[in-house]
Amino acid sequence: MSFFISDAWAEAAPAAGQPDLFSALLPFIILFVVFYFLLIRPQQKRAKEHRKMIDNVAKGDEVVTGGGLVGKVVDLGDNFIEVEVADNIHVKVQRQMLASVLPKGTIKGGL
Repeated sequence: MSFFISDAWAEAAPAAGQPDLFSALLPFIILFVVFYFLLIRPQQKRAKEHRKMIDNVAKGDEVVTGGGLVGKVVDLGDNFIEVEVADNIHVKVQRQMLASVLPKGTIKGGL
């Protein structure tokens, strides 16, 4: 078969020294810095704001739960909050499941 296809001969690689440790780790360092500023830092900031919001919830605040229920806070506990979603209908919700606190007067009518 060598009549139609010429043989490929590899040329010897030039002698090179070992790269230093810093230049070998530089791509990983850059990747970690990019991940920190684009993923880790914003997530920590969001978690801190959510913790602050949960700690500052008070009776009478209008809230949205993680499941989408909208209501007014009636009773506060250490781990649970009682939310009135309609007239005389109260739902007990975990504090961590609050998605946001609405501005006063957002809920009109039914409550």
